[in-house]
Amino acid sequence: MECWVVSQSKSWVYRSLMLMMINILMVGQTQGDCIVEERKALLEIKASHMKSYDSEIDDFLPTWVDYGSSTPGDGGSDCCDWERVNCNTTTGHVIELSLYNLRGMVDENMELGIQLWPLNVSLFLHFRELTSLNLSYDFLDKLEIMKTGLERLSSLKKLEILDLSLNYDIDNDILPSLSTLTSLKILDLSHTGLNGNYPISALENLEVLSLSFCYFNITFEIQELAHLINLKKLDLSNTWYLGTPNIQDCKSLSRMKRLESINLSGNSFNKSIISCLTALPSLKILDLSYSTSLGTSFPVQEFNDLRDLEVLLLRRNGFSGTLPMEAFASFRHLEILDLSENSFVGSIPSTIQGLSSLRVLSFAENSLNGSLSDDGFCESKNLQELDLSNNMLHGSLPLCFDSLTSLKLLDISSNQFSGILMPSLIANLTSLEYIDFSHNIFEGSFSFSYFCNLTKLEVVRFRSDNDRFEVETEEAIDWIPKFQLKVLALSNCNMNFHKGHLVPGFLLHQHKLLELDMSHNSLEGQFPNWLIENNTNLQVLNLRNNSFDSFPLYRNANMKWLDLSGNHMKGTILNNIPKFFPNINRLNLSRNSLSGAIPPSYGDLSRLQVLDLSDNELSGEVPKELFTNLSYLDILKLSRNNLHGEVLSGNLSWGNHQWVYLDGNRFTGKIGIKNWEENLEGLRALDISNNLFTGVIPSWLSNMKYLSELVVRNNSLKGRFPCGTAPFSFLDISQNSFSGPIPSCLNLQNMEHLYLGSNRFTGSVPLSFGNLTKVLILDIGNNKLSGGIPEFLGELSDLRILVLRNNNFSGSIPKQLCQLSNVSLIDLSSNSLSGSIPSCLQNITGPRYLAFIERMMSQSFTDFTYVDGSDPQRGLSTNFYPEVIETRDEVQFTTKSMSRPYKGNILDYMAGLDLSCNKLTGKIPEELGFLTQILALNLSHNQLTGPIPVNFSDLAKLESLDLSSNGLTGKVPSELIELTFLGVFNVSHNNLSGRLPDMKQQFGTFTEACYQGNPLLCGPPLEKKCATEPHVTTHPSLEEQGTEKWYEIDIVCFYGSSISTLVVFLLGFVALLYVNPYWRRRWLDSVEECMYTCYYFLYNSVKKACIIFRK
Repeated sequence: MECWVVSQSKSWVYRSLMLMMINILMVGQTQGDCIVEERKALLEIKASHMKSYDSEIDDFLPTWVDYGSSTPGDGGSDCCDWERVNCNTTTGHVIELSLYNLRGMVDENMELGIQLWPLNVSLFLHFRELTSLNLSYDFLDKLEIMKTGLERLSSLKKLEILDLSLNYDIDNDILPSLSTLTSLKILDLSHTGLNGNYPISALENLEVLSLSFCYFNITFEIQELAHLINLKKLDLSNTWYLGTPNIQDCKSLSRMKRLESINLSGNSFNKSIISCLTALPSLKILDLSYSTSLGTSFPVQEFNDLRDLEVLLLRRNGFSGTLPMEAFASFRHLEILDLSENSFVGSIPSTIQGLSSLRVLSFAENSLNGSLSDDGFCESKNLQELDLSNNMLHGSLPLCFDSLTSLKLLDISSNQFSGILMPSLIANLTSLEYIDFSHNIFEGSFSFSYFCNLTKLEVVRFRSDNDRFEVETEEAIDWIPKFQLKVLALSNCNMNFHKGHLVPGFLLHQHKLLELDMSHNSLEGQFPNWLIENNTNLQVLNLRNNSFDSFPLYRNANMKWLDLSGNHMKGTILNNIPKFFPNINRLNLSRNSLSGAIPPSYGDLSRLQVLDLSDNELSGEVPKELFTNLSYLDILKLSRNNLHGEVLSGNLSWGNHQWVYLDGNRFTGKIGIKNWEENLEGLRALDISNNLFTGVIPSWLSNMKYLSELVVRNNSLKGRFPCGTAPFSFLDISQNSFSGPIPSCLNLQNMEHLYLGSNRFTGSVPLSFGNLTKVLILDIGNNKLSGGIPEFLGELSDLRILVLRNNNFSGSIPKQLCQLSNVSLIDLSSNSLSGSIPSCLQNITGPRYLAFIERMMSQSFTDFTYVDGSDPQRGLSTNFYPEVIETRDEVQFTTKSMSRPYKGNILDYMAGLDLSCNKLTGKIPEELGFLTQILALNLSHNQLTGPIPVNFSDLAKLESLDLSSNGLTGKVPSELIELTFLGVFNVSHNNLSGRLPDMKQQFGTFTEACYQGNPLLCGPPLEKKCATEPHVTTHPSLEEQGTEKWYEIDIVCFYGSSISTLVVFLLGFVALLYVNPYWRRRWLDSVEECMYTCYYFLYNSVKKACIIFRK
């Protein structure tokens, strides 16, 4: 027994020694808490990435270094301290790797032209304890993944999470290897190249699967899906699924007893998919947004069997009619309801109060109207988020809103709410985190101190559209807010109007701002540098259209968007912006008075996407670094400065810019960029107008794959314009010296704005112009074109502006032009057109929609998203600051006797018809009086006859009417006095006769020159007087009216009273004529007319008597 005990003791000692040896060996294999094998694998991954992109970037995974220091935060040899790495604190093994977007891309649409990363996936075999691996948006090379054995990752038995999303080279070829990873519970393959049939049915342990934005384009295959019996969440959004499965397939969904959340948004299901989903026994979250095949009527009946839903998202489905609140009456558990971006009309019914469980409600972006009733939302005590933005709701906000004490988000922006914002409405909402009252018609003064006790407040937006709303931040002296804002937007709010336009003092206490917008407020003085100093995480700063006179001089590495346009900054442009804002994405310094040369250091802003230096006084040459170094730069605007140099010569290489605006400078040279296929592959817009460029247009410019806007107006370019396949939508080559026939081989499929005017083109209008089915503006004026006006121009149904002036067109005006029902401006002047004016021009009713609104480019960091039915996550900016990137239209048109350019959206309101300087004959059609929207009508210098149509008085908006140099007869209609907007009126050099209209209203401003050359016209303002008929007053003969005799009257009294009465009458009449020049003129005209009448009566009588006597 004793021997046994001794033996057991020795055995225990041996085992203890062995464990100690193993521990010692394990300690020998670690340095700090990091496994050596895993550290080496991580360094190999880093080296592989850097080698693939041929870079030695200091800021690329800077903590991933191989040296002995293990100071926390420095990385060193302890890989558990490295960024994107998470280790088990007990064993030191790496358990999570977050290697997403190692390239640091800032835009998901920038994948074009990026080299793929040939990652050796076998490197991950060293991480035996790995549970989560994120390789999204890394441009992985599919062939290398398969070559290095993706299926070998099946040996990682603890790997549960794999994210390969946003790798566009990955497709169905990797599915066999991927199906071996049976330990996976979460798999994200969204935004990849997967297509065809259902790919992942073998992974039965999956709980979360995302296949969004994969192109399946097939009928919904439920049988394959039903094998994933452990699935809890499924995302099939935007996968191009069509139709709906049959009833038998729908029943198989009952096997998926754990599926709680399904996202089918962005597909083409019809409404029967809703009935199919009722087979899912545990379904709580359903997203059918962006499914326009569900029909316009809300499917009330189909939703009856989904009463247990907690989250229902039906955004942008094309539903119309009134809000279907009766469909949700039995949804007792519904917490989130999103019906935004549909076409619902009418008011919000008070029955909304029956959904007592609602926490989140969005009716945003519909066409709802009416006011908010007191018995609606006010009973929804659990409501946490309410979004009514972008509707037509009006009236005052219900006072009972202050009872919604659980409300966290309130967005009523872009409506027509009015009245004064009551302090109690805001002060009592103590849970409020997000509030947006922008773009309404509130009035009065609003003190920002009303928010002072809202401790949870993070986002405040007040963007005003009127001058009657003021925000005061200094009304309460030295008030200290209890909140820390992340977003503050107070744009166009007359901020501190009565305090001298001060920068809000309470901002001194804010230290967490990410976005600050105080644009359009006339704030004055030096830039408040403490704003940036106090808010080191500030990403967006918009101070557009104020009166600041200095630039921010404090470093902020987090600044992404800085807009100081439209201020009063003068002097030399700052050259050390990269020092202060090294990571800025958008920089706008336009519309100031900055001078000097553009600093080459701007080329160091490696993440810059938008640079706008337009409308300043900059000079010198453009530094080549702006073209060669800024690989992410999308928009470059240098318009309207004094820059010079040969920016388009063959000696300068360009980067991958997409929108380039160099107009309004003094650039010279020829267009000859070298290696254009590589340097300009992504170019979408190029504006070099109003410069000094010479030479010809190279043929490659007409063959750019993405070039949709080309503007070379007002240069010295010549030769023939080259044919090509570029998808132009905006082409302006006017005011140059291009010659030869108009090119008929351009790609006209997308053309909307075509300017070929003021060149030397000859020949006729090419037949290919009949393909301009989308054209809005066609300007081929001021050339040497000949022949007739083509009839097919009348088939261009979208045409808004047609300019053919100053050519050699002949023949008649084709009646087919009357089919242009959307046209608003036609200029056929200065040609050799003959025949009559088509009376059918009355069919031109004018535009029915706005077409020349400046196109904005906006960016949203994040949007309104919902996470597993929990509280929705509201992005910091859902409608970011827009950049105007569209070239403005410019049309030359003669009105009010002057030729002037009309630019931009003013063309939506300009309407005119100019047929002057032709050989037109016949009468002016009365039907032209039906063109009630017209502003300018010019029929001068033709051979027109007949009277001026009286119904021209119906042209109520007419500002300019020129009928001069014709053969018109008759009177000038007095009814034209009713044209109260008429500024120019010219009927000179015709055969008009008679009295001119009274000098009333606008006619009182017209001079003699407007009527000269009409010898038979009379009346002011002409010197020639009109003959008037005398006013003959007849008095009855005196007869005895009674028995009294005439001699019984007192003769003295009779004559005395008669004379005194006559004197008083004459004095009164003279006084009236003296006081009122109008009646004085009428009296003198009447006298003159009587004189002429008597004269011509006597003359004619004598003449007739003489003729009779001679016979």
